[in-house]
Amino acid sequence: MSAPAGERRVGLWLVGARGSVATCVAYGLAGLRAGLLEPVGLVCERAALAGLRLALLDNLVLGGHDVCRRSLTASAGELVGSGVLSEGLVAATSADASDFEARIRSGLLDGADVGLADLDREAARRGSLEPREQIAVLQADLREFRERADLDRVVVVNLASTEALRGEQPEWASLEAFEAALDARTPQPASVLYAYAALQAGCPYVNFTPSPGASSPALRALARELRVPHCGSDGKTGETLLKTVLAPLFVARNLKVLGWQGYNMLGNRDGEVLADPLHREAKLRSKADSLRSILGDEGTHTHVGIDWFPSLRDWKTAWDFIHFEGFLGARMSLQFTWMGSDSALAAPLVLDLARLADFAHEVGEFGEMEHTASFFKTPLAGGSQDFHEQYGLLLDYVERHTAGA
Repeated sequence: MSAPAGERRVGLWLVGARGSVATCVAYGLAGLRAGLLEPVGLVCERAALAGLRLALLDNLVLGGHDVCRRSLTASAGELVGSGVLSEGLVAATSADASDFEARIRSGLLDGADVGLADLDREAARRGSLEPREQIAVLQADLREFRERADLDRVVVVNLASTEALRGEQPEWASLEAFEAALDARTPQPASVLYAYAALQAGCPYVNFTPSPGASSPALRALARELRVPHCGSDGKTGETLLKTVLAPLFVARNLKVLGWQGYNMLGNRDGEVLADPLHREAKLRSKADSLRSILGDEGTHTHVGIDWFPSLRDWKTAWDFIHFEGFLGARMSLQFTWMGSDSALAAPLVLDLARLADFAHEVGEFGEMEHTASFFKTPLAGGSQDFHEQYGLLLDYVERHTAGA
C-alpha cells in the first residue's frame, strides 16, 4: 500500500546538482521548511492546486549528479554576490546544504564538454565508459540514495547545462533500435543516458533542459512500457514565457505580426556554455518554435539571439521588438525588456514538477505528462503553445483529481 501524501518521502535527484538552479532549489527548499521564505513562485502552492495530494515540502530529500568540482557553498557564494541569495538565508540553512552536498555524486561528462573548466576527473572517467556501464553506475547511485534516505520514490530532474546540438540519431526511432545501439556500445549523449537510467529504474523523470533527454520515440516507448511518467522539455521562465502570453493577443485581435526579434544577454556558467555555437543552437531552437506555432505563419520573421555577458552573472536581460500591422495598414510596434534571474524563477518550478511527477506515479499515470505543458518551451505531448490554454490543462487535471473529494 502506498504512503499517504503527508508521509510520503520523495527524493529529488538533480542532474547538475551544483549549478545555479539546483543551488536555488536547495537553499530555497531549506528556507521554506524553516519558515524563512514565502512560497512565492511555487505554482503548486496556489489555492487552485490545493486539492492534489502532493508530497509535502518537508518530506523532500535532495541528492544529485554533477560533473564539476566546485562545492555547493561556492555556488551559493556566487549567487549571494549576484544578489539572488541572501547571506542570512545561506547561513541559516547551511546544515541542510551540507546534507545535500554529501549526497552529490560524480555525473557523466558528455564528450562535447571535455575541455571546459573545473571538471571532475571521476565524471570524465564515467563519461568514458561504455553506455551500459554508464547506465549501471547512475542506477547504483539512485539505489544508494533511495535506500540510505529511506525514500518511497525518487524523481530525477535534469538541470544540467544545455548539450551541444545533435541531429536525430537513427537508433532513437524505436526502443528496439536503441537497446541494440546500447548493446553495440554506440555512444549516447549524457542526457539520454540519465533519462534511460531513471526510467528503467522506475523513477519519474523531468527534463528542464533543451537537451534530448527522454524526448525520443525510443525513450517515450520505454516510459510507457515501464509505466513511468515523465515531462519536458526546456523550462519556460522568462522571455519565452512572455512570448507565449503576449503572442495570443495579436492572434485574438487579428493583428498581423510582421516580425518579432529578441535578443538575450546572460552571465554565469550557462551563458558561458551557450557561447559555444553548437550549444547555443540547441537552445535557440526551443526558444523560436513556440512563437511560430502561436502566430501560425511560418513566413513571419522571427529571430532570437543569445550572447554571454560575464558581468551579469546570474541575471539575464532580454529585449524584444515586435513589429505589427493594424487596420488601414497602420504599422505599429511593441517593445519590452525583461531582466530576471532564471535560477530564482526556475527553482520553484523544479519543486512543482517533481511533486507533480511523484503524484502522477502515485496515482498510476505514465508517459508524457500533458498537464505540465505550461512549464516548458517544448512540451513533450505537443499541443497549443498558448500559455493560457496550457495552464488550463493543469487546472483541468486538478479538477479531475479533486472532483468529489
